[in-house]
Amino acid sequence: MTLLGASAGIDALFALKEVQRAGWLRAGVADPESVAAHSWGMALIALLSCPPELDRERVLALCLLHDIGEAIIGDITPHDGISREEKRDRERAAAARLLGAWPRLWGLWEDYEQQRSPEARFVKELDRLDMALQAERYRRTRGIDSREFRESADLGLHRPDLRALLPESEPG
Repeated sequence: MTLLGASAGIDALFALKEVQRAGWLRAGVADPESVAAHSWGMALIALLSCPPELDRERVLALCLLHDIGEAIIGDITPHDGISREEKRDRERAAAARLLGAWPRLWGLWEDYEQQRSPEARFVKELDRLDMALQAERYRRTRGIDSREFRESADLGLHRPDLRALLPESEPG
């Protein structure tokens, strides 16, 4: 599908720019970042830190696509009472609807979901790192208690090069 013939599909993808991150709302952050802003943050970190053995273009694409289903289903968190399986199924259906016209992009989304490639596993850690960095920013600028977010990030960050990018942990 050409870009010109895909304007309706692109409009649906752009909805991600309006989906606010639910975890920040739950933490009391007024006007939090959007899911698209989160994806941009991940892409920026990837530009700055992608190891040479990984395909940077693939990493950037995975950063931009990893939460695309949330343009339809919203940002579902563990606090929403929806099982992991149900969340996965909803995201898969939404991503298929949004990316079905672009098989290459659908394949990238599937790679991330299945964690098949080293790039997908790297991006999974970037997802956690971006959350931790944003939590620290919100702690400093808006006074939120960032411990829950930092602890969650700590569980998913295994690469020493990415752990090194975390700020020193401070109370709250």
